[in-house]
Amino acid sequence: MKKILVANRGEIALRVMRSAREMGIKTVAVFSEADRNALHVRYADEAVCIGPPPSSQSYLVMDNLIEAARKTNADAIHPGYGFLSENADFADRVKAEGFIFIGPSGDSMRMMGSKLAAKAAAEKHNIPLVPGTSKAIDDVNEAKIIAAKIGFPILIKASAGGGGKGMRIVENENDFEEQMKLAVSEAVSSFGDGSVFIERYVTSPRHIEIQVLGDQHGNVVHLFERECSIQRRHQKVVEEAPSSILTPEIREVMGRCAVQVAKACHYTGAGTVEFLLDENKSFYFLEMNTRLQVEHPVTEFITGLDLVKEQIKIARGEKLSFRQGDIEMKGHAIEVRVCAEDPANNFLPDIGTLKTYRTPKGPGVRVDDGFEEGMEIPIYYDPMIAKLIVYGKDRSEAIGRMIRAIDEYHISGVSTTLGFCRMVMQHDAFVSGNFDTHFVKNYFKPEMLDNNDPAESEIAALIALKVLRDGKKNIHLSSGSVNGHSSQWKSRRAEYRD
Repeated sequence: MKKILVANRGEIALRVMRSAREMGIKTVAVFSEADRNALHVRYADEAVCIGPPPSSQSYLVMDNLIEAARKTNADAIHPGYGFLSENADFADRVKAEGFIFIGPSGDSMRMMGSKLAAKAAAEKHNIPLVPGTSKAIDDVNEAKIIAAKIGFPILIKASAGGGGKGMRIVENENDFEEQMKLAVSEAVSSFGDGSVFIERYVTSPRHIEIQVLGDQHGNVVHLFERECSIQRRHQKVVEEAPSSILTPEIREVMGRCAVQVAKACHYTGAGTVEFLLDENKSFYFLEMNTRLQVEHPVTEFITGLDLVKEQIKIARGEKLSFRQGDIEMKGHAIEVRVCAEDPANNFLPDIGTLKTYRTPKGPGVRVDDGFEEGMEIPIYYDPMIAKLIVYGKDRSEAIGRMIRAIDEYHISGVSTTLGFCRMVMQHDAFVSGNFDTHFVKNYFKPEMLDNNDPAESEIAALIALKVLRDGKKNIHLSSGSVNGHSSQWKSRRAEYRD
């Protein structure tokens, strides 16, 4: 494997390219017209434009990606995550065209891509499942009877769903019919598949996922768990490894179950098996993500492994170079997603230009991003700007390091989730480990956002000194934005320090 085309954009494209470069493998970037000046385009050895800004006309067009790989004589294609990364037809097409697909087979994707098929595979191995239906339901009256037997509250979920789409919580029988129709309608519009299933709603769930690696020789290992319970709109925003709640015994059993799920679908590459953990620490299989996860860096920190390099080695046909007993878990890692969103306005996406963009540095700090100062956040794609990851010898050190790193992360021009993430790090529920997926609903209020900025405090002191020195009674600063708040103090710091 001498050249890899990365069929993605932004920070994950850069992430893959950096590991490939360390392995002496050349890379090809693809880009839409909106990403012409993106960092991943500049970093790659070659770059090919694959269409207009909308992903439906660029990053999701298989023909364009295949043609770009053929044109640049690439040997393999890495899908990253999102876009076509879990598209079984794309995986099959890549192989049929003579390229190596750095990921699982299309058949594995199909089995795990259907939640019902995935549950059936897990059930064969006696892996715990949340009580519910084993087949798709489309008859409302039949569904009502089943829901009553399971007991309210229940959860209606799209079989082909993800990211919270096609999902409805139903508290009582009176609301069931309306919520089921809404779930089916959303599933059709989002996935082109209206099949839904019903399961008991776990009222205080923790979202725990297990990272797995499988090679082409039947070897599968797990790389411990990630805690992903801090979410908004059923989408993760804070992740950590290991979980603060798992005992070594539960961790071992969950790990074995994850390996069984991977073996059940003959999985190769990096994948993630997701579980729900209830208030009694009973766990239930949820689904499998057949790709690299956004939060994979926390696993890399605690295991010392490079998951992208492992993906590439597996795709080349190499055996895993380690066994389960060789893998050790050391320290603690936390990741926060730095998104162009406004937490004070229900986390609605924000767009604009990064007027200020300065990342934190220092021991145990990693930033995976695809932007630099002066770049625009495009409206066409996911609003994530970066992933901020920290590592410490234990959870306490990691939390303190994350707070320090957030304080050093300076962004202006768009609202971000940094203030929310800082609040999470300092909240008693998070610090104690006593939280679940309802953290935002139970604890977050917009007024809790910390608008105080250490840099602004420094500048305020400098201004006061200048006022005293010059004998001025008033000083005027025009309005701007720092981390989503009105200020231009940072841009004036040098002036007042001089």
